[in-house]
Amino acid sequence: MKIWQKATGSKKEVESFTIGRDPEFDIILAPFDVLGSMAHAAMLQKIGLLTEEENTTLQQGLKEIYFEIEQGKFKIEAGVEDVHSQVEFLLTERYGDVGKKLHSGRSRNDQVLVDLKLYYRAAIRDLVEASAELSELLLSLSKKHQSDLMPGYTHTQLAMPSSFGLWFSSFAEGISEDLSLMKAAFDLCNKNPLGSAAGYGSSFPLDRTMTTELLGFADLHHNVINAQNSRGKTERTLAFAMAGMAGTLNRMADDVCIFMNQHFGFISFPDDLTTGSSIMPHKKNPDVFELIRAKTNQIQAVPNTVALLLTNSTTGYHRDLQLLKEEIFPAIASLQSCLEMTTFMLKSIKVQSGILKDEFYKHLFSVEVVNDLVLKGMPFRDAYKKVGLDIEKGDFSPDQNSLHHVHEGSIGNLNLTEIQEKNEKAVAQFNFEKIDEAYKKLLS
Repeated sequence: MKIWQKATGSKKEVESFTIGRDPEFDIILAPFDVLGSMAHAAMLQKIGLLTEEENTTLQQGLKEIYFEIEQGKFKIEAGVEDVHSQVEFLLTERYGDVGKKLHSGRSRNDQVLVDLKLYYRAAIRDLVEASAELSELLLSLSKKHQSDLMPGYTHTQLAMPSSFGLWFSSFAEGISEDLSLMKAAFDLCNKNPLGSAAGYGSSFPLDRTMTTELLGFADLHHNVINAQNSRGKTERTLAFAMAGMAGTLNRMADDVCIFMNQHFGFISFPDDLTTGSSIMPHKKNPDVFELIRAKTNQIQAVPNTVALLLTNSTTGYHRDLQLLKEEIFPAIASLQSCLEMTTFMLKSIKVQSGILKDEFYKHLFSVEVVNDLVLKGMPFRDAYKKVGLDIEKGDFSPDQNSLHHVHEGSIGNLNLTEIQEKNEKAVAQFNFEKIDEAYKKLLS
């Protein structure tokens, strides 16, 4: 029987169709459902809907369930509709009618919404920490290889000298910018919807500020309709933030696949990090980075799917919103694995030194020669024309060992300290410590 069911229930075909994949996602939400319920129960005592003894009993029971979830002992029984029902049934089974009082003053709408917000906060934290680890590695590689030159490309054509230091640190700084988008998503996740009920509030004198503080939220959605309308808006913002981060990883993965190609030979990885061919014994395939490239493309498609799911939605809750989980939850897991695998692989990357000493790359230095002529007094247009004609006549022989790049962010001045500070500042703005403190008090 469902917690909303009266005398009759839905036909099994309707039930199966409407429940969909929710059970597999509800297991992920389980610990957050318990945390939200603990805060709600404490608030119910404050406003007089629970006695101190009843709240104590519920807090004890909820903590038991929370630690069972942590130990992998929790499951949603057959015939139980969702995680919220399972928690309530367990409390009622173990402690009697007090378990039936827990739902006072809330709807499954705001209960699901607070679970999602708490889960997204935790997921964003994992993504931020994985991003920070990758960024730190990239900066370390940049410093190590700042003198190892490589070709730079525009239009996929040879353009100007670059360096592995410049290449690695470009992604490190890109991550700091991705984290700015992620912070916008985090801010939406970090607002408390609990107490909005079905989207129109409650006749109980709920203390929403109290549950906001107990759950470590930075703020609450003050308007109860807006609280419900944040479902979907939150996922859309998070999807765009993940797509931005995925785009950075995608570009890096594509570069790696090309740079490993024998025609380039810029980088390599140990044999046990690549795969072979069933018939070509010489092959060393970049399968990990090809999959990262594919997975990050899938993630970059999620914002469009989310936007289409939200199309034509009027104010208030709609069952359409349930399908957001099927897009967002797997995307979170996929992005986390891509970040972790990129870090894992780059720890073993081998960079080829002396690439630009090959005469094949001499035209990369044309701009260097033009600029040198300008510094000696020749007008830029005349210098450009002279070098161009020399190249056409085959008379171009630059010094391929000399580069003079000193401005901020160039080959000779990578600004690694500034990029590191930018990344540290980007991570610090999330203030995850406040959440830790709130949960510690709740579970103590």
